Parts: sequence; structure tokens; C-alpha cells
Amino acid sequence: MIYEFKGFIPVIHESSFIHPQAAVTGNVIIGKDVYVGPGAAIRGDWGGIVIEDGCNVQENCTIHMFPGKSITLKKGAHIGHGAIIHGANIGANCLVGMNAVIMDDAELGDECIVGALTFIKAEMKIPNRKMVVGNPAVIVKDISDEMIAWKTKGTQLYQQLPAALYETLKAVEPLREIPKDRPVQETNYMTLEEFRKK
Repeated sequence: MIYEFKGFIPVIHESSFIHPQAAVTGNVIIGKDVYVGPGAAIRGDWGGIVIEDGCNVQENCTIHMFPGKSITLKKGAHIGHGAIIHGANIGANCLVGMNAVIMDDAELGDECIVGALTFIKAEMKIPNRKMVVGNPAVIVKDISDEMIAWKTKGTQLYQQLPAALYETLKAVEPLREIPKDRPVQETNYMTLEEFRKK
């Protein structure tokens, strides 16, 4: 659902896919090839939200802010299932893990990786290419070229997903039996360990 609020209508590039069970409200600008999953809430009611090209905001994520603040998810940011971005700015090509929480005025530098369930407190500044984990969050190491290459490849799957959804997603009635000719899903990504061995 896309909602106008106080005269602000979200601006969404036609190549991006917003799931019908997501809610995008007010002063929100979404660039090209962005995926927003079901259950996501992107609320530009108290401030602006910019989601740049190639980002993904996965299922049940919340993006909001303290009144009067505006935030940006830079190009290629990857926001994992259930994460909360509350008034924080996310650098280019970052990965925010599942159920992580990033609080007001925090700044995540480019190409950072935030572990699942991490809590980044308000106003924490994280330099480029850092691995951040824990509650409260701590920087544990630098991100290698190999890890960024692996992350970028994973994000590319989400950048291709909107076009595939437009082409093939449709509401249907369920089957009652497994058909004999049920197709096999393609394997189009690998774990970091598999990536290292390649």
C-alpha cells in the first residue's frame, strides 16, 4: 500500500517492486531496482526517507525516524529480515543483518556489515568497511575485499528480483497435491565458505 500523508506522495521508480503487503507512507523517495518485501513499513510521516538505487528492504523491516529528521539508505544497501532503521543513515553497499536495530543519528559507513540481532545505539558513528556485532554494538574487524564481493553478489540477486516478480508473481489457489513435474529451483548463490573455495 502506498499512502499520501500531508501532501507528500511517495516517489517510486517504476523498476522497483513494493510488495502489496508493505506500507510506504508520505515523504519517501525510492530509486531504481529496489525490492521492498511484505510486512515492511517505510514511514515518511515525520521526516524524509531516501532509498537509493539497488537497495532492498526485506520482510517485516521498519524504517522511521525521530520527528524532524531525514534519512538515506545509500546505493546497494541490503536490509535483512526484521531489521529496524530508526533515524539512522546507512552507507552504500552495506549489509544490515536480520533483526538488527540501528538508532537515531547513527551513521553506518560504506560497505559495513552489521550482524544479526546487533543493537547500534543512537549517534554511533561507524567508519567504512567495518564488521559490527553485539548488544551494544562493537566494531570487531575490517571487511575484506572477498567479503564485500560476496555481499555484493547476494545483493545483485535482490536487484534482479523486482523484474522477476513483475514477470511471474501472481495470487493463486494452492495445489492440494505435489505435481509429478514440479520444477527444481535453481541454485544461484553460495555461502561465504563456498564462495571462498570457488
